[in-house]
Amino acid sequence: MKYRATMGAARPRLRRRPSVLPGFGITLGVTLTWLALIVLIPLAGLFLQTATLSFAEFWAIVTSRRALNAFKLSFGLSLVAAVINLVFGGLVAWALVRYQFPGRRLLDAIVDIPFALPTAVAGIALTTLFAENGWLGSVLALAGIKVAFTPLGILVALVFIGLPFVVRTVQPVLLDLDAELEEVAATLGASRWQTFTRVILPLVVPALLTGFALAFARAVGEYGSVIFIAGNLPNVSEIAPLLIMIRLEEFKYADATAIAVVMLIASFLILLAINRLQRWSELRTGRL
Repeated sequence: MKYRATMGAARPRLRRRPSVLPGFGITLGVTLTWLALIVLIPLAGLFLQTATLSFAEFWAIVTSRRALNAFKLSFGLSLVAAVINLVFGGLVAWALVRYQFPGRRLLDAIVDIPFALPTAVAGIALTTLFAENGWLGSVLALAGIKVAFTPLGILVALVFIGLPFVVRTVQPVLLDLDAELEEVAATLGASRWQTFTRVILPLVVPALLTGFALAFARAVGEYGSVIFIAGNLPNVSEIAPLLIMIRLEEFKYADATAIAVVMLIASFLILLAINRLQRWSELRTGRL
């Protein structure tokens, strides 16, 4: 009995590791409060305003010809722009990380211009550049291609504002890649293409999908850089955010919130699918 008591007294007590941040309760409370004020309450107000409509009224608003064309233009061009940025943003990130060339740091800084540039300034600049009397627009007009005041102009604006999201998401992953993996693959007889597709690409795919999702989400809600170059013709080049603004100016608040709710739900479902795909890609990469 004395031995057991001695052993029990000698057992060391485990001390909880101190946290850098305040206690869990305070941190969680601040987090939930801030999230509610910034995200949940505005979204709840959006749904409450839409709830003033009957289902028949809501359905008539969101399925009208003008609304459907606006949805098609916003989501369709946003998806195309995100795919373009996925490809060329990945190439830009690859060039900035893997190659040393004159002006590389300048090019690296230029990538961030769409982040810092006001969207209205970007829209005016793109409109001036791609108008029929602009530097690039006049050249394209000779080939019968009109960019400004067409859906093609909207696509150009969405590609412009979405490119940095892909580059800045993929670039850190490429920087952290271990060069020994490529050396081992080359030692085992893999070609450069096989090394890229079977060693490098699987590790970069989650970052590419994240950049794609961010670029798509930004493009769906873009307004300032698009309205100047779009032309804003109903059923032709009118995006959904502009239609929401028009309904607000007409004091049709329920109509505006109904269109906004559709955009919110559709964006959430698309981003959820992309995140699931990203998670699957990460798990698959971990098994390789």
